[in-house]
Amino acid sequence: MTADQFLLGIGLTVVLAVGSQILANRLRLPALILLLPAGFTAGALTDVVHPDKLAPANFASIVSLCVAVILYDAGLGLELRHLRAATRSVVLRLLVLGVVLTSAAVMLLGPVLFGVPLAVAVMLGVILVVSGPTVVGPLLEHVRPSERVRRVLVWEGSLIDPVGAILGALVFHSLLAGDFQVGRGFRFGEFLLSALVGLAGGVVGAALLWFCLRTLRLGETLGTLAQLATVITVSAACDIVREDTGLIAAIVTGLAVANLPGLDMPARRPFFETLVQLIIGLLFVSISAGVAPSSVRPVLLPALVLIAVLVLVVRPLVAWLSTHRTGLPRGERAFLGWMAPRGIVAASTASAFSGTLAAEGLVGAATILPATFLVIVGTVAVYGLTAAPVARRLGVTRPVGTRPLLVGGEPWAVALGRCLRSAGLDVLMWAGPEEQRERIARAGIESAPGELLATAMDPQARLEGITSVLLLTDDDDFNALVSVVVRDSVDGPVHRIGPPADSSGAVATRTGRDVLFGRHLARHALAARYEQGARFVLSGPEQALPAGHDVLFVVRADGRLDPVTEARAVRPEAGDSVVLLTPAPGGPEKGPADPTDPTSGP
Repeated sequence: MTADQFLLGIGLTVVLAVGSQILANRLRLPALILLLPAGFTAGALTDVVHPDKLAPANFASIVSLCVAVILYDAGLGLELRHLRAATRSVVLRLLVLGVVLTSAAVMLLGPVLFGVPLAVAVMLGVILVVSGPTVVGPLLEHVRPSERVRRVLVWEGSLIDPVGAILGALVFHSLLAGDFQVGRGFRFGEFLLSALVGLAGGVVGAALLWFCLRTLRLGETLGTLAQLATVITVSAACDIVREDTGLIAAIVTGLAVANLPGLDMPARRPFFETLVQLIIGLLFVSISAGVAPSSVRPVLLPALVLIAVLVLVVRPLVAWLSTHRTGLPRGERAFLGWMAPRGIVAASTASAFSGTLAAEGLVGAATILPATFLVIVGTVAVYGLTAAPVARRLGVTRPVGTRPLLVGGEPWAVALGRCLRSAGLDVLMWAGPEEQRERIARAGIESAPGELLATAMDPQARLEGITSVLLLTDDDDFNALVSVVVRDSVDGPVHRIGPPADSSGAVATRTGRDVLFGRHLARHALAARYEQGARFVLSGPEQALPAGHDVLFVVRADGRLDPVTEARAVRPEAGDSVVLLTPAPGGPEKGPADPTDPTSGP
């Protein structure tokens, strides 16, 4: 491959990876549904994106290190305090029963469906036990199931990857050595040795990061570089000592960093999230480009049968046995039985092992990669297209609309909360003074727990179920500081009411333009308007906006809350409702409302 072809291949791979994810976002589909066909099509039409051409000798090693970064990031999201007794029991059962029943089913069906020897069927079986955060995470973001279901699936997907990779490596080396026999194919001692190597690497990685992040107190940029360097170095060293143990080292390192006291990792890691998203796209495009269309045709129908058995029989059986007598509701148990997509570890191990085994002359080994590819495509398509409606039917989804948290208990803030609740939003309010909490209770609005804001100050905490925060207290510096601190703890925007133009606050006037409603409706002006008799009203869909009213929020038809801010205008569309502030009685007329002007008002 020439230098120009190499550059073209890299550029095309990046374009396909990013473009597929952008298109999937616009179509509201899981990105994997587009990534796999995009890579497969590109591989069929051109050779420049083929992994054997771009990195003919080291592609498997590159994939292993990339997956290690993904698993480290997944480990950072696994907090042991959330792995309570019932959840822990379900996760452990899913891991054990999933490995045993899935590999056994593929081992029994492989020779019948694909006509391969039993040894190849066992190799295919241990490859297909894995799921992984690369597919489970994006699908869960798309589906938005209940928090307990999400935790179980994230833990299972994150832990099953290194287990499956090690099992695959053990079977692979047994096949190369020519000593594979049923009953001797799994060697517990070798598996334990691999686990110990990975665990030792994880301990070393955690110690290095403790030194870098706690002792040296590296900042955000250098701290991120230290994490990447540590994960890649430790994973590579473990893989040198014993193949595929780097994945265990990566996830153990992430687990340790997430759970060790004193290492306050932020709940959101924008760089890591972006890097992992890019790596997922690049790997799926590259690996699927390496699957030749001619190798897929002979195994298409058998693979469809295998997918049906895995989806309709094996996974529901594993989930039913794993959740039996655990106290989980029937809907959650059923949804756990409808979520087992295969991901990048299955693809990478199949890509690495299939070619080597075929080159060694093992009959049927060439079937492993195309069969795995089809199972990945099939399971991702089935679960990606059906998981959301199935979750809604089973009643395990979180509300689609916005659940705003309003901080503050002034009379006008409580009145605003009542108006937002009348728009169909699940409003939650928090206030410090007892008088304000009583005012919130009299208004019939749900009060947030007293420790909610204190919890949000923890960099590792999440305000679960909260999709936006509106800071409406009469302390401008408090609003400004909290808007910065809790931003990483909320799955949505954080906005604050603006300070007076002549504010003497040390912080309030220096923290950006995320203020609500524009300069003319700063806190003091809005409170004064309310005391003079102005009120918050809701204008329904298709109603004309009355003159003299200020547009504060647009409640979208799907339940999203879109606030007017100093920096951004909003425009109502068909089916949207609008939250307005009426003029004060006897106040000056202001002319027709204009929702596109957030600073001057309508």
